Amino acid sequence: MSVEELIVEPAQKAAPRKSPWRKLLEDPQAVVTASLLLVIAILGILTPLLTQHGPNEASLDAINAPMGSPGYPLGGDQNGQDILTRLLHSINTSMISGLIGTSVALAIGVTFGLIGGYYGRKLQGATEWVFSLIMTFPGILLLIILMPLTKGDYRSTMLIYGVLLSPGIYRIVRNQVVGVKNELFVDAAKVSGLSDLRILARHVLFVVRGPIIIAAAFLGGSAIGLQSGLAFLGVGSNTIPSFGAMIADGFLNLYEEPTQFLWPSMLLGVITASMVLLGNALRDAFEGVRPKPVKRSVVKKQAAQTGAREATGPEVLLSVRDLAIAYRTPSGELKEVVKGVNLTLDGGHTLGLVGESGSGKTQTAFAILGVLPPEAVITRGSITLNGRELLGLSERELRDLRGRSIAYIPQEPMSNLDPSFSVGDQLIEGIRASAGMPAKEAKERVLALLKRVGIQDPQRTFNSYPHQISGGMAQRVLIAGAVASRPKLLIADEPTTALDVTVQAEILDLLRDLQAELNMAVLLVTHNFGVVADICDRIAVMQDGEIVESGKALDIFAAPDHPYTAMLLNSILDEYTVRSDAPMATHNTAGK
Repeated sequence: MSVEELIVEPAQKAAPRKSPWRKLLEDPQAVVTASLLLVIAILGILTPLLTQHGPNEASLDAINAPMGSPGYPLGGDQNGQDILTRLLHSINTSMISGLIGTSVALAIGVTFGLIGGYYGRKLQGATEWVFSLIMTFPGILLLIILMPLTKGDYRSTMLIYGVLLSPGIYRIVRNQVVGVKNELFVDAAKVSGLSDLRILARHVLFVVRGPIIIAAAFLGGSAIGLQSGLAFLGVGSNTIPSFGAMIADGFLNLYEEPTQFLWPSMLLGVITASMVLLGNALRDAFEGVRPKPVKRSVVKKQAAQTGAREATGPEVLLSVRDLAIAYRTPSGELKEVVKGVNLTLDGGHTLGLVGESGSGKTQTAFAILGVLPPEAVITRGSITLNGRELLGLSERELRDLRGRSIAYIPQEPMSNLDPSFSVGDQLIEGIRASAGMPAKEAKERVLALLKRVGIQDPQRTFNSYPHQISGGMAQRVLIAGAVASRPKLLIADEPTTALDVTVQAEILDLLRDLQAELNMAVLLVTHNFGVVADICDRIAVMQDGEIVESGKALDIFAAPDHPYTAMLLNSILDEYTVRSDAPMATHNTAGK
């Protein structure tokens, strides 16, 4: 069996993906409660066809009429009104109350929860203060006080109640977004050039949709219960049919006709109980759908300053000068984790940024991409691409560069693919964001790219979800997405760490071929000198946030100057195994 067959085999054996909606269809509790609510809603909609009287139409002959009386199937109440008519009209009142209250709460809470959770601390602090203030309002008392303003219209009351409910939704969404926004697939979407609005609407919101849907079911029941409660107390218009008003009338006539009290109570109980049970079923269906967040690590070592040297090529594409990155300590002081980094990378060349974990190499790469975490502070320095300064650019300006001029291959391929969408959908999304082409053309390009990166069955991979493909295939997928727009600079952050040796060699061969074919500059971030020896023509060695040695790969392998470089080399080489060939020299010479 060939290597490619070994790579594809996990996708063939993967279990089919079961969506939350399919789980709901297989859950008797969800099916029964949803069916009950659907039947009740249909009865409310068909009220004009099922009744002969108006909701407030009264007849002296129908006062306390027994069940089965002509024209009064459920009898008449103490006011001579048709109980069935009022019951069905009360369904409509409850449906509208639930929809208004829930919609307003979701619209406000979800919108500001996404904003407050995704953006910086200042905006989050402002939204938190506003919603904390709203939570201090006495809900029911405020609704009663505002009755003169709403003129007893239950729809206006439910609109205000939706605003009062929104802080609960805001807190749920904000807390979910805070956990999701640092997941690697969100970073991958940002690096692909997607706008914040697109990322929030498609990736973040889709991942946190479960708790929102569950909360909506409980909100609907809460709004219906409140409207009925106010009507029971006699607050609001007495001409609007409501379960609460019917129950209040039934109480007054409890000893004469007890069934008048039972009908609205039972139907109200069925509606609210069904919504609560449906919410529980939704919780079970969506439980476990969201993946565990894989947050990027923040380097916390203190940097020490020494000199750095870097050769300047004739056609400099990327230039990093005196870059310093710091994080604030609990005491409020800034501690630098990257200090005085200097790098240059020529077009069409490959530079290996090498160092152990915590050396600051990934922080440097993130600074070039403009995706450092909010806690990071760039205290000084300059990063230019083709002579254009990147530091200080707005998010919109950086978005125009990502996926077009700069592309990124992450360290953990599976974590950088959104598990909620198929592979093809995610690649199309990135290509359309960077190239602005129609969906059909983007799909054709994706299939061609998947084939180009060595995937034997592009269509099957296109239709697969991330959990249905192997790590090697996932890395090939991300490489296909990265090179889709033919970027000038490709940043590869430990692209082979999570792969076995055989697949590592194939991925490096693929990167080398694509680099020569597209004449890209490649910044390879790695701790592995073996990978550097295979693909890089220049090396920059990083330790504790600084460049301690840089130069041509062959020179450094043959005679390292810095003890740290010698230590790293000694971990993979001895005096008899120093390579003397230049694997990338042929490509680079040919490209000049």
